[in-house]
Amino acid sequence: MSNDKSTRPVALITGGSRGIGFGIAEHLARDGFDVAINGMRDESAVTDTLDRLRALGAEVLYCRGDIGDPDARDAMLDRVRDHFGRLNVLVNNAGVAPKERKDILEASEESFAWVVGTNLQGPYFLTQSAAVWMIEQKKRAPETFFCIINVGSISATVASVNRGEYCVAKAGIAMMTQLWASRLGEYDIPVYEIRPGVTRTDMTAGVQEKYDKLIAEGLCVQKRWGEPKDSGKVAAALARGDFPYSTGQVVMVDGGLTLQRL
Repeated sequence: MSNDKSTRPVALITGGSRGIGFGIAEHLARDGFDVAINGMRDESAVTDTLDRLRALGAEVLYCRGDIGDPDARDAMLDRVRDHFGRLNVLVNNAGVAPKERKDILEASEESFAWVVGTNLQGPYFLTQSAAVWMIEQKKRAPETFFCIINVGSISATVASVNRGEYCVAKAGIAMMTQLWASRLGEYDIPVYEIRPGVTRTDMTAGVQEKYDKLIAEGLCVQKRWGEPKDSGKVAAALARGDFPYSTGQVVMVDGGLTLQRL
C-alpha cells in the first residue's frame, strides 16, 4: 500500500470500535488503509480504541451514528467524503442482537423491526449510497480497486428459534451480497461476505459458558472460539484485492462448525 496520505485507500467499517469490527479495522490499518470507524458510543468513550489504530499508522475518523437511521447514514458518508475525499472499501459489520432472546412463538414485532432495521435494512441502503459513490470514483480511476464486504453469520443458515429476527436478518445479508455483487459486476466492484461462527465478542459474552461446553464437546472441527482477528485477516485479504475475481463469494470463518459430519 502507498504511504502517500493522499493516495492511501480508505475503508469505512460500521461497528468498527469493538468486536469483529475492530478486528477488521486493526488488520486494515496494518495493511496501510486509513479508516473511518462508525459506532454508537460518544467519541470520548472510544478514544483508546481509535488511538490503537492511529498507532498502526492509520489516519482515523470517527463517525458516530445509528446505521438504521437514514439521516445518520447520509451524515456518515458526508463526513468520509469531506475528510478523505474517497472511499475504497465499505465493511458492513454493525449489528445488534435481540434485547431479549425469546421463542419465535412469543417474540415481538417491535424486536423484529429493530433487529432487521439495524442488521439488514441499514446495511442495504448504506451499500446503495456507497456504491453510487464508488461507481463515480471508478469511472475517474478505472485501475483503482473498490469493494464491499458484508459481515454475515452462520445464523444465515443455522436456525436459532430463540432469536429468529437475527437469523432472518443474516439470511437477508447473504442475499444482499449476491444482489449487490450482481449489480456492481459491470463496474468491476466485487462484493463479498464473511460469515463468522461462534466468535468471542461483547455480543457473545453472556453465553460464554454455554459455548465453552459445546466447543469442548466438538461443536466445531477446530476446538476453539473464533477471535475477531480471524475475520480481520480475511477482510484484509479481500480489501487488498487478493480475490478480485471472486465476487459474490462467502468466506466461512467458523472453525468448521457448519461442515456436514457423521
